[in-house]
Amino acid sequence: MPEKVVATPAALDLIAQLKDKYGPSLEFHQSGGCCDNSSANCFLPGEITVGTGDIHLGEIGGCPFYISRAQYAYWQHTQLIIDVINGNSGTFSLEASEGKTFHTRSRLFSAAELKELQAETAPAAD
Repeated sequence: MPEKVVATPAALDLIAQLKDKYGPSLEFHQSGGCCDNSSANCFLPGEITVGTGDIHLGEIGGCPFYISRAQYAYWQHTQLIIDVINGNSGTFSLEASEGKTFHTRSRLFSAAELKELQAETAPAAD
């Protein structure tokens, strides 16, 4: 089964650094844009409310990764690739203090991958 979200080695290294600094429980949420841009934001538990309007896309670095249902409707045909770039994007994400920013890239799923993902979410036959 193709993963819906993955992290580059640089992102995994930064996640490990953040866990060392803040503790093992971190959460990610893919931002929808506007003032916090369209990037993966990293938070401590309780700093962001995850609700019924969010989808658990997977895990990166052992941390849950969420995206809003509305945004997922646009990105469901892509695999999100979480990377790191130098610079501070001005978000409230934990990595801002490190002079780094999580950066979301994507790639289109192949037709075979999409078929496999659709089969996973199809309702079971009675």
